[in-house]
Amino acid sequence: MKKIIVLVLFAFIASASFAKTENTKKLFADRNIKKTMEKVVEWQLNNPKHEPTDWTNGAFYAGVSAAWETTKSKTIWQAMMDMGDKTGWKPGKRWFHADDIAICQTYVDVYKVTKKQEMIQPFIDTLAVFMSKPYPTSKGGIQSIKWWWCDALFMGPPAMVKLGMVTGNNSYLTYSDQLFKECYNLLYDREEHLFARDIKYVIKNDGKDIREANGKKIFWSRGNGWVMGGLVRILQELPANYPNRDFYVTLFKEMSVRLKDLQQADGLWRASLLDPDAYPGGEVSGSGFDCYAMAWGINNGILDKETYLPVVKKAWIALNQCVQKDGHVGWVQPIGADPKKNFNADSWEVYGSGAFLLAGSEVIKLKK
Repeated sequence: MKKIIVLVLFAFIASASFAKTENTKKLFADRNIKKTMEKVVEWQLNNPKHEPTDWTNGAFYAGVSAAWETTKSKTIWQAMMDMGDKTGWKPGKRWFHADDIAICQTYVDVYKVTKKQEMIQPFIDTLAVFMSKPYPTSKGGIQSIKWWWCDALFMGPPAMVKLGMVTGNNSYLTYSDQLFKECYNLLYDREEHLFARDIKYVIKNDGKDIREANGKKIFWSRGNGWVMGGLVRILQELPANYPNRDFYVTLFKEMSVRLKDLQQADGLWRASLLDPDAYPGGEVSGSGFDCYAMAWGINNGILDKETYLPVVKKAWIALNQCVQKDGHVGWVQPIGADPKKNFNADSWEVYGSGAFLLAGSEVIKLKK
């Protein structure tokens, strides 16, 4: 009798293990990835948040554009057209702020297909002002640097580089290089290979430094994830012989090595990268961008597949577990300038959906 019980138990465990393996395989099947991406797009479009030109939607529609390129869904294409028609294909009102041109990434993507000048002309007009005037502030200091917070490296550079490539105007690329390197010099920690959110989190040894509870420096998941996403969207556009391309490739590799080591056992990254124990639950927006970036790196021969594929697989499995049945992406850190703890499976933001969609658009390209 004991032998029969043991055999039955073994068969049950083997069956459960097989079912889990099969379910995991499904997450990487092209059909399932497209289906999940379409579900996420549909839910988010039906639950709008913020003005269409807001930076949050700049990140979301970057994902929508990637979802269209992946699925060729007429519904998704129409959603981008409807958004552009609603905004008049204009950036946000702050010509000086990287947040307000993030949406222009999608305008340029649509322009590539339609070749309609009205889809990029307002962006061209905005950059004419942006490139000729200083940052309008009476405070001086860091704000004399136009991109003074690390998230800006997702918002601004990809939009400018995309426009430069479709118009043949290299001044957009040159100016983007300049502003990117200013931000890099201000915020990049060459020991940790991570970006501080802004100058407040850079260790200056002046008695006012801010650290995590464990004494480590503060580097947040979302900010660094957005830098990784921005690097991908720059490198996607730049030609192989572009003079400054190696700078971006080197930075991308350095950050990938560091972030690989900071991935947690469940496949996600925590809101604060160097104090994960203090931040329960994975943070999906940063994790989504990391998954997107590393999958892209594998697909384009920049990252070693044997080293990074396990990282991407763990991340993609975990990200799918954060997609709720109705299609909303949970475990997304709310808006803020520092790592947060007050979010859970029901916490969503439009940029979390964008990060998931971008990740899916590259995971589906991995050679099975």
